[in-house]
Amino acid sequence: MASNVNPTVRRRRLGQELRRLREQRGMTAEEVADRLLVSQSKISRLENGRRSISQRDVRDLCEVYEVEDRRIVDSLMQMAKESRQQGWWHAFGDIPYSVYIGLETDAASLRVYEPQVVPGLLQTHPYAEAVVAGALPEATAADIERRVQVRLRRQDRIRDERNPLRLWAVLDESVLRREVGGKHTMAEQLEYLNEMSQRPHVTLQVMPFSMGAHPGVNGQYAILEFPDASDSTVIYLEGVTSDLYLEKANDVQKYSVMYEHLRAQALNPDQTREFIEKVAKEYARG
Repeated sequence: MASNVNPTVRRRRLGQELRRLREQRGMTAEEVADRLLVSQSKISRLENGRRSISQRDVRDLCEVYEVEDRRIVDSLMQMAKESRQQGWWHAFGDIPYSVYIGLETDAASLRVYEPQVVPGLLQTHPYAEAVVAGALPEATAADIERRVQVRLRRQDRIRDERNPLRLWAVLDESVLRREVGGKHTMAEQLEYLNEMSQRPHVTLQVMPFSMGAHPGVNGQYAILEFPDASDSTVIYLEGVTSDLYLEKANDVQKYSVMYEHLRAQALNPDQTREFIEKVAKEYARG
């Protein structure tokens, strides 16, 4: 796959264009499904980018929407072809959150609130192993290592000097206090957090216990924004068996406002580094 082709993003863009063509025709997803003798859920999955789109699907939809401009059809067919190619993460086998990885790989910025563990993009190898093993008690050693390697590969976006991912993370104090992998692993992990926070494109803030209730008490979420203005912002909510992706403007606005409140209530970056250093020394003393 060409390095500049992200199949996940291609599916999203293609889906958005197909939705636009349907709405121009004044048709509902149910009407389109009836015309093509497919389920309405298939049309919805094609439009939201959660399902691979074949060139045959594009051809059939263009016929229903009476798209006569051959250049538009050819462009959509090419996008369908690219959307079925594989991203780097497919080399690791079946990864349950592959859609998210595809979005993260192409994102320009990521804002995340994490109440439980250090965000995957900032985890050390020992910490990542301990997190995965603890979260998946029935997983084999090989499966654990595969997931850890995927997590470490994702961190290339943070280290990319030419086009780094802009990361802003608000961590609940419990992230620092939860002893994952032992005291040495925690001391090493917290030192690494402070090291990464020195990078100009990484901002860390800690939400201390003393703050009490705050807008993040409902759980973890992430906000992904993209360099192309045609790609809508995505809210990502991680689940045990399935994940949720929100793109409606009203949902994005609510989560964005909530994140601004989190940033305002959390310790500022300098205070956060001091706080993390203090906790790291506590672990180091054992």
